[in-house]
Amino acid sequence: MRVNPNQFKGSDSDRIDQATAAVAAAGGGTIVLTKREDPDGRTFWLIDRAILLGSEMTLLVDDCTIKLSDQARDNFVRSSNCGLGIEEVKPLQNIHIVGIGNARFVGADNPRSTGDGNKQLNVRSYGTDGGKEDRYQYGNWQNIGILMAYVNRFSVRNIAMFDSHCWGISFEHCKNGTISGIHFESTSKKLIDGEQRTFLNQDGIDLRQGCQNILIENITGFTGDDLIALTAIGTFTYGKPAGAINSTMVAGSKKTDDDDIAYVTIRNVVGHSAGRCQIIRFLNSGGIRIHHIILDGLIDNSPENARAHATIRIGDKNPNWGGVTPVGDTSGFIISNVHSYSRHCILLAGSLADSIIQNVMNHNGECDPVTYESGKEYVRNVVMSNVIQVNPR
Repeated sequence: MRVNPNQFKGSDSDRIDQATAAVAAAGGGTIVLTKREDPDGRTFWLIDRAILLGSEMTLLVDDCTIKLSDQARDNFVRSSNCGLGIEEVKPLQNIHIVGIGNARFVGADNPRSTGDGNKQLNVRSYGTDGGKEDRYQYGNWQNIGILMAYVNRFSVRNIAMFDSHCWGISFEHCKNGTISGIHFESTSKKLIDGEQRTFLNQDGIDLRQGCQNILIENITGFTGDDLIALTAIGTFTYGKPAGAINSTMVAGSKKTDDDDIAYVTIRNVVGHSAGRCQIIRFLNSGGIRIHHIILDGLIDNSPENARAHATIRIGDKNPNWGGVTPVGDTSGFIISNVHSYSRHCILLAGSLADSIIQNVMNHNGECDPVTYESGKEYVRNVVMSNVIQVNPR
């Protein structure tokens, strides 16, 4: 079944909701978003709330733009099994978001909230809800662009995202998926009413705890924070229920037997962190492991005046993030074919075991190709070859 929201009446969100309801009633199908058709002449979709996708649903964004309104405090798209007050997140399957042509997701002109669950509005990250007594005063998972939890067999393909309010695309306990052909443009700041406003935590793609068997490929652009981050921070996040407003994880953070991030391939990435963070970050703690990771093909195109902190950062010795993981909890990495212009090329800030790092070219003459920030005693059985320093550009 294929349904176009243009065939319905009401606000843009009402029309999209009617289309998703029709597809759900049919047991699955495709919501086809083409350019908005309306006598007022506006061709982009201006939404006030998240597009909710259930099992066996595809959102096809065909050469058009989806934009958050200034009244929205919600995701662009969310799997329908999770949300505010939903304490039991039931598994879904076969959810796909596919772009054709110029498929764009654009943040609000003047957003109500930005940043993750630790950022107080207008103290650390911008939001028009800041200072209003009847509004929640911190960021949370509602600021994430595309958010899925406990979805098996999924894909997000061929879209561009601009000025996200927090992380661009995030997954929690999702398996067997593909994230491909994604372009980002966010800088951690935006000019609003003549003033530069700060938008924190503008990662591009985030895999959180329990994400496994996933391919990330053909990623381009720049973000205000890490371009790609695989983060499972047990010591920091455990204890919050699903559906809580005061969290960046919509599915909650209770400890399960399947929290590891594993069997992930990342390839063909060209981009940088405009916020001078990391291009790719791996971070785990609290007994959660990251293992069986392939990273093949990463070109750092950081400009001279905004070099990322690290092209690749593994772990963190900061106790606020759980400190250095036990040797063996972060293991089984194959990192190949990297060009770096960042302040650090390969930054080993935690532990790493049983891994290979090869074919790395560091173009920054002010740092070594590999920085052992936490100390070489936390590195075990890591083989390096063709990791070289080259003349700066």
